[in-house]
Amino acid sequence: MTPLRSVRRGQMPSQAVGRRVVVPLAVVLVLAAAVRIPSLHLGARAEAQVLAAQGKWKWFRGNLHTHSLWSDGDDFLENIALWYREHGYHFLCFTDHNVLPRTERWIDLDLAKSGRKAYERLKRQFPEGLQERHNGERHEVRLRTFEEVRELVGRDDFLLLQGEEITDKFGKLPLHLNATNVQDLVPPMGGGSVVEVLQNNVDAVIAQRERSRQPILVHVNHPNFGWGITAEELMRIRGENFFEVYNGHPGVNNAGDRLHASTERQWDIILTRRIVELKLPLMYGLGTDDGHSYHRIPSRDSEPGRAWVMVLAAELTPEAIIAAMEAGRFYSSSGVTLSRVESSPEGLEIEIQPEPGVTYTTHFIGSRAGVSLDSEPVVDERGQVLPVTRRYSADVGAILASVDGPRAEYRFRGDELYVRARVDSSKLHPNPSKLGDLECAWVQPVLGPGAK
Repeated sequence: MTPLRSVRRGQMPSQAVGRRVVVPLAVVLVLAAAVRIPSLHLGARAEAQVLAAQGKWKWFRGNLHTHSLWSDGDDFLENIALWYREHGYHFLCFTDHNVLPRTERWIDLDLAKSGRKAYERLKRQFPEGLQERHNGERHEVRLRTFEEVRELVGRDDFLLLQGEEITDKFGKLPLHLNATNVQDLVPPMGGGSVVEVLQNNVDAVIAQRERSRQPILVHVNHPNFGWGITAEELMRIRGENFFEVYNGHPGVNNAGDRLHASTERQWDIILTRRIVELKLPLMYGLGTDDGHSYHRIPSRDSEPGRAWVMVLAAELTPEAIIAAMEAGRFYSSSGVTLSRVESSPEGLEIEIQPEPGVTYTTHFIGSRAGVSLDSEPVVDERGQVLPVTRRYSADVGAILASVDGPRAEYRFRGDELYVRARVDSSKLHPNPSKLGDLECAWVQPVLGPGAK
């Protein structure tokens, strides 16, 4: 079947050249009704909920995007896991491209990325049970499987999760999703448009979740990598409630540019249109590393320790971590630590765990009922419409209030569709995705009183 294509006004379909399907909203809603998804939390309405470490509830720090020598990373799984364990993380998900680390695989140290450096580190940290062989001038080492690494590095206070970066595309556009706690390999499903590719892969993960009866969390990776995904496309994916608002890879364009919306701008467009038009759940924003390089820290390579999620859960298990995230009981951070987040019918309160000499400003961000969703296309210097996120009123995702200091409170006026928060510190990130980034925290959105 020939893929549908975007048609500019005045063109016949046979004349159109494009990359994305434009589907009428009514059609999307009808099709969405037929898609079966597991019972997920449909968005945290601002009811009384306190996120704070108390009693059995604890904050767990984790990274959900990690690469190794099993695909295009440059270190062994066990070396990477030990780095995270020693740097205060509680859980880590390995997400190599289109592979699960559970088969027998050998690597040639002279052909693998940083193979010799990784090998020397491996011998120093995990000498026992190391399997290697020589074939002429080739020196090969067997990669330990996920289960072996979990036995070797995992502990009661450090959880390792099996994951996969489902690496798909539409034309030349990279379309990647992560599946956390995946049980079996999910091959890229493909499709006839960006939306269809994403939806097919999300559906495949959901089907495995239902079949295996194991919790699996799927999230969309780096939407601005290769400018692959627009807000208008991502907002329509049924069963997808997570995306990376901050990815630590220097090449994924979190901040956008003069033609492309930043990931935060996309987030607000998605939230507003999901609530007003699509009647879909809130989208939550993740901070991840997308680590590939582990031998020159800090550098401008894609390295660990740049962003993470802080999850409030009663125990450190896959079930508890995923359930908490689906309920919105987490925040994302690139360095700022929060001690308490309280949502209620009255508003949103945030308490920051301050560092000496660092100042903080909390921006409460949201859209109000009745906001205009009119938008304009982005055009190039020749006036040609570009296939990128459209431009909307500044009232979509407006800053509703800004508060200085370690404690910030926002009181609902009564017409807010949603409110989220970003806490900016005065401290430069020591090894950021983009030079000049400050350490931040992203508080997940809650539905406001205007979301009827």
